[in-house]
Amino acid sequence: MKVPFLDLQAINNQLRAELAVAQDRVLASGWYIRGPELEAFEQEFATYCEAAHAVGVGNGLDALHLILRGYDIGAGDEVIVPSNTFIATWLAVTHVGATPVPVEPRLDTCNIDVSQIEAKITSRTRAIIAVHLYGQPAEMEAINQIGRKYSIKVIEDAAQAHGATYRNRRAGALADAAGFSFYPGKNLGALGDGGAIVTNDPVLAKRTRELSNYGSSRKYHHDEIGFNTRLDELQAAYLRVKLRALDGMNEVRRAQAARYMELLADAPLVLPSVVDSAQPVWHLFVVQVAERNRVVEHLARMDIATLIHYPISPADSKAYEGLVAACAGASSLSAKVLSLPIGPHLDLGQIDYVSKHLVDAVSAIGKRSAARS
Repeated sequence: MKVPFLDLQAINNQLRAELAVAQDRVLASGWYIRGPELEAFEQEFATYCEAAHAVGVGNGLDALHLILRGYDIGAGDEVIVPSNTFIATWLAVTHVGATPVPVEPRLDTCNIDVSQIEAKITSRTRAIIAVHLYGQPAEMEAINQIGRKYSIKVIEDAAQAHGATYRNRRAGALADAAGFSFYPGKNLGALGDGGAIVTNDPVLAKRTRELSNYGSSRKYHHDEIGFNTRLDELQAAYLRVKLRALDGMNEVRRAQAARYMELLADAPLVLPSVVDSAQPVWHLFVVQVAERNRVVEHLARMDIATLIHYPISPADSKAYEGLVAACAGASSLSAKVLSLPIGPHLDLGQIDYVSKHLVDAVSAIGKRSAARS
């Protein structure tokens, strides 16, 4: 049996007819930038996230970058970030001239360890970016309490969490603002690049909308130095179609994650741990294994594709070499995490197949390790 890690063609083919209608509508309109499709998607996505405003931008990194600029965070400021995340979280901070201050993860959830945040706050701290890594919400109640205590902004990096909930509220409405990515492989993925800022703050929404459009509120009137980062009409139209299908596809992921949890419960590996009151959307299903390379090789021989999210933590990357201290927790996870196939391109039979061969692999490796010792 062949089990691809991701098959975007298979996923998008499920919506092919509706996507074609959306494409034809845009082609017939003659309006391709900042038109009615974007306006409609922004309204629909804000409503979906249970928030007041959404601003479409070019990608998820730009969404976080513009949120920070919208709050006038810049040179001399510090922003708390998870040490265990995709590097875009850190790059957004660096792009505004601020300093990323990493906080180590909980080793069970892989998300930021809330108990370590306050020790990293200084007089220069302006914000905390909480990443909902792999589609599991961070512990937002405690993080928001810290934000209020120190009068600093709390920003969600929700790039992997479209539709996730925490205490019955959706990602995007759990903090002062949120940045989303619509990279094609996301739970809500475009057929190109894209992103959005979601917030209940009308001032931030207005300013980031202008910043994304050359710093302009009306054509040829530029109130500040801005950027060109816009979600185009075609991608907005595609995303309107895919937004309607998102909850159903997330339920497929939840069913697959539940099956993994059941079948791998007794295996010698570390399963994902879900915090109380959170309902993940399982953008990724990530386990922790010993001797990962051998496990990957075994699964590959069985035609099972896997990936690693992420093999190099931001602190260990060349981009931040010499700029931040080592982050042992994130480095430790980078050596053990393994992402298993999950998503609406798969069926439960394939999940069963992956589980069987993963159990075989980790059990055999464990026995050999025990024999050597």
